[in-house]
Amino acid sequence: MPGTPTRNTTYEAVTGWAKIPHGLYLREATAVAVDGDDNVYIFSRGNMPVMVFDPEGNMIDCWGNDDPYTGTIDIIDPYGNPMVTWAGNRFMWAHAIRVDHEENLWLVDVVDNKVHKTTKAGEELMVIGTGVASEAQGGEPFNRPTDVAVDPATGDIFISDGYNNSRVHRYDAQGNLKLSWGTPGSDDGQFSLPHNIAMFGEDGVIVCDRENHRVQTFSLEGEHRKTWHVHHAVAVWTGRGEDKGVYVAEQGPPPVQKGVPDLGHRVSVYNLDGELITRVGKSLPGEHPDQFLWPHAVAVDSHGDIYVAEVSYVEVGQHENPPREMVSLRKWRRTSG
Repeated sequence: MPGTPTRNTTYEAVTGWAKIPHGLYLREATAVAVDGDDNVYIFSRGNMPVMVFDPEGNMIDCWGNDDPYTGTIDIIDPYGNPMVTWAGNRFMWAHAIRVDHEENLWLVDVVDNKVHKTTKAGEELMVIGTGVASEAQGGEPFNRPTDVAVDPATGDIFISDGYNNSRVHRYDAQGNLKLSWGTPGSDDGQFSLPHNIAMFGEDGVIVCDRENHRVQTFSLEGEHRKTWHVHHAVAVWTGRGEDKGVYVAEQGPPPVQKGVPDLGHRVSVYNLDGELITRVGKSLPGEHPDQFLWPHAVAVDSHGDIYVAEVSYVEVGQHENPPREMVSLRKWRRTSG
């Protein structure tokens, strides 16, 4: 891993990096993770939930749907909303994917209210969550969880429980709940949609408090430490080894500010003190390789290259005439610094 980015670090957008075989599609790549070999794991809402690519963008594995070619079926989600899925799909609504220190995968199904631990080949190792939503904003796990982080020192599991809760839950390595923290609000230690979580330093976690337009850092016991403003902070990845950067993906502004430049649609890199180092992404959204549509997840490989997954269909593509799949996976190659 190269060192922490500086103000002189440069990146270039990579065109058409992921080579997806004909017959499979992403619909939208909601989450991205990178393993120790720099293989890239995409968790999507298409007909093959997990696709694995080598560093050159060749697909080397895929799993999560036993029947991707028959076609879709109509179902009702646990909240009574109509959905379209595939008969062989293991997941209801992909949201987050992470690789832990032991090279296991963690996948968050936001609608099924479950967090899955698997091998990299998809073998189920653990499931946290019953599949039944808890009371909205009641504080008990889960009501539409959003992300997961694993402490390499202890194996403890931290889960942000965000869409219909305002909590972070800490579990031990066996999946037993140890403690929870957070309430709705905008004061320190409160949340308005905790959307992403990552380990922070040796003894803390960082949370993207999305609708409060900020990130917050906490001790492992949930004690608030630091807050800094980030426009519509949606996803965070923290550096490994010599890289001490904090990479935060930003979604765009509300409709009333549509077309206003420099409001999200980018990845900002900070140091551990919350000082801005650099950014990637154009000032306005779009489909060109150096633009973003609606970032949702971020990951960085051992070369310092940045991968971003986007919920481009939900936010943009479904509103096109006719509705269409749009670019939802970006790679930015680190070229200097």
